[in-house]
Amino acid sequence: MANTVTNTVTTEEIKNEIGTVSAAGTAGSISTAGSIAGKTVFPVLLAISFSHLLNDTIQSLIPSTYPLLKNSLHLNYGQLGMITFCFNLTASLLQPFVGLYTDKKPQPYSLAAGMGFTLLGLVFLSMAGTFGSVLLCVALLGVGSSIFHPEASRMAYMASGGRRGMAQSLFQLGGNAGSSLGPLLAALVVVRYGQSKIIWFSLVALLAIAVLINLGGWYKRNKPAPKKKTAVPEISLQPALPRKTVALSLVILLVLIFSKYFYLSSMSSYYTFYLIDKFHVSVESSQIYLFIFLFSVAAGTLIGGPVGDRFGRKYVIWFSILGAAPFTLLLPHVNLLWTGVLSAFIGLILSSAFSAILVYAQELVPGKIGLIAGLFFGLAFGMGGIGSAVLGKLADHTSINYVFRVCAFLPLLGLLTGFLPNIGKRTARR
Repeated sequence: MANTVTNTVTTEEIKNEIGTVSAAGTAGSISTAGSIAGKTVFPVLLAISFSHLLNDTIQSLIPSTYPLLKNSLHLNYGQLGMITFCFNLTASLLQPFVGLYTDKKPQPYSLAAGMGFTLLGLVFLSMAGTFGSVLLCVALLGVGSSIFHPEASRMAYMASGGRRGMAQSLFQLGGNAGSSLGPLLAALVVVRYGQSKIIWFSLVALLAIAVLINLGGWYKRNKPAPKKKTAVPEISLQPALPRKTVALSLVILLVLIFSKYFYLSSMSSYYTFYLIDKFHVSVESSQIYLFIFLFSVAAGTLIGGPVGDRFGRKYVIWFSILGAAPFTLLLPHVNLLWTGVLSAFIGLILSSAFSAILVYAQELVPGKIGLIAGLFFGLAFGMGGIGSAVLGKLADHTSINYVFRVCAFLPLLGLLTGFLPNIGKRTARR
């Protein structure tokens, strides 16, 4: 039986009014008024999505510069994998702790502070001349990411007005759009003009800081008031699922995150090398194909959340993970044209899962928005980092083609979705 899961709403939250948020450097100002609990605040959601786009555009520069770094620093695939592992390790380990801390003590301006670490990482990366210095630079980028994602996800939750799947999809859309822009910009700027030109992207970080400072002001004015013992009792429609069911469901969701991001790691880190090795395309052309894949990931992200709000998140998760399997299994056996086509379908289908998985997990464990966001974003980064390191070593000992043939079976883990309980067929339409 499907049960509807709603936000826990207190009288203090309902009384909060939406203030004015102005984003410096954007086309206009963000302002609105209404109730956080009852109305979706689209201007804030769009600003969060835009800042996520800027953040992930910067992050995606790391794998996009691999062909350049491989040649200039004489690195092997294993070392390239270690660069991704170092970035994702710092991002993944810190995120759950950031989320746990901010669940208790929200930090409105932590997003802008995190982007400051990203800015430092960019500046130093443009001058890095050794493998060790590159690792240090990407670690700084990882710290910035670990601070950004849990609190930005919480802000999207606050501004959702109950349409949590849609809000998370819009938030993720910005990130995936940024991830798709990174390789394109790297091909146009970094690959063409050299590593030192990475510093130009510090302007992107400065713009993000300006937007996040203004969003921090909105967050500070509208964060939930501390709970009081004399407050009106909270209304909660959370179904009383057994703890074992909740624990098993979280484990299944984490396995699905593993399958999704291990595969995505093979694409983001090694897809360009796969195309160069198998089809002998140029570095610039391979970056264009990577852009097509990542753009399809961005497009697919917008689908999963709203569809999950309307029909149930479990069905979106089922289709998104398992539905990509036929295409991943075919990919290593087709020509260049069909490789591009299939990669677009894989990105479109596979990307619709994360928003549904995250909101589903938050509904399983209500009241721990930051912790769950940090855990799942952290695991996503962690699996990407581990996947990149493991697959890099595998490629060194076998071949890039072999790596893609092995990874093709990962989406079959989507069969585990059948063991998830139905905890929210749909939310109320607004």
